[in-house]
Amino acid sequence: MLTLENLTLHYGHSQILFDVSLAARAGAITCVMGTNGVGKTSLLKAVSGTHPRSGGEVRLDGAPVPAGAPAHVLARMGVGYVPQGRDIFPLMTVRENLETGYACLDRADRRVADEIFELFPVLNDMKSRRGGDLSGGQQQQLAIARALVTRPRLLLLDEPTEGIQPNIITQIGEVISYLRDRGDMAIVLVEQFFDFAYGLGDHFIALERGRVIHDAPRNATDRETLLAKVSV
Repeated sequence: MLTLENLTLHYGHSQILFDVSLAARAGAITCVMGTNGVGKTSLLKAVSGTHPRSGGEVRLDGAPVPAGAPAHVLARMGVGYVPQGRDIFPLMTVRENLETGYACLDRADRRVADEIFELFPVLNDMKSRRGGDLSGGQQQQLAIARALVTRPRLLLLDEPTEGIQPNIITQIGEVISYLRDRGDMAIVLVEQFFDFAYGLGDHFIALERGRVIHDAPRNATDRETLLAKVSV
């Protein structure tokens, strides 16, 4: 579903990513791991169109993504992005937050599928509550649900467990597993909670100083070896 070849990215004169190549297939969770500052979030920004890549190629389901394509174009191409920090709209209701996902859909498809409320029942109970009044875990569920409204073929998740209580982490893990098992979506998970990522992942990418130092499927990835590569 997603193929990157020799992706580079800069912020001004500072180079953050160096010739990053990876593939994420539908029906699998590809985990991108590493310590703070190695370029994990920058990688997702490049793929989602929220920051332009400097070089390299990006393909979605075999189709090339033009360099400089903005986020709304990538969303229409099937990229759903759940950023670190969630970025929900605090003064809008849960229902209104979900409806912002309509922007990249044809008018006939502009609805919140029942499946979303089945995955996140708390959102159904709180449809009229403002996003800013939700707990951190509920806001994270809302951010994921908002991305799912766009009907993505590729789902990018940046640190979905950050600052979340353990019971909500478990629920989010179950949702990610369910989406993977449907088989129609590729999932790229950036995560620092090692046990959460290792428990879900089908393929593991480790970054160090903006470069790939590990790229292997689960059956070729030893837990302790990977942990050593992504730890300080």
